[in-house]
Amino acid sequence: MKIYIASSNPHKISEFSQMFEREGVNCELHGVEGIAAYKPPEEDGKSFEENAFIKAEALKKFAPQNAYVMADDSGIVVDALGGAPGIFSARYAGSDGPDADRLNNKKLLRQMDKIEDSKRSARFVCVIALICPDGLRKSFEGRFEGFVARKESGANGFGYDPLFYVPEFGCTSAELPPDKKNLVSHRANAFQKLSKFLKEKEKI
Repeated sequence: MKIYIASSNPHKISEFSQMFEREGVNCELHGVEGIAAYKPPEEDGKSFEENAFIKAEALKKFAPQNAYVMADDSGIVVDALGGAPGIFSARYAGSDGPDADRLNNKKLLRQMDKIEDSKRSARFVCVIALICPDGLRKSFEGRFEGFVARKESGANGFGYDPLFYVPEFGCTSAELPPDKKNLVSHRANAFQKLSKFLKEKEKI
């Protein structure tokens, strides 16, 4: 089974690779590296699901006919900010360059500076879009509940992980060991639903 992922993020591809292996889904996993004609599309959808399918559709044009194509869109949803950054999480501070994570986290800390601890609830949301070789389209959503911390902590993960405090584990997402995070994260929750679907469809 060939699966193409609409991402060039090595962290994300590595996480998915580990998840497929753990779930016993034997597949060839490919990112967009090496597909010279592929250009990241404009993500102008109004939801995580819409943006995920925009990316999957863009890659479908270049993937082999017999391959599954998947893309995910994810972000942090903060209750005190009315759901922001949401679908704009990756470019919250206006940059998508190498300093984006640092700038995004700094902006979120500024926005949350006067919010009391009990009202700093947030969640990571991930939607995985899948286009099957036969054209069937499916989406799978996962969530990871927590709070926005008052300072960054931890060196694992990426994005907002250093600011995302998980009461269940008493640490930030960036302080969780990768193998633990890959069992409980929003991406892991969405992936478990995807894996179940693939196993049933492919009769694994």
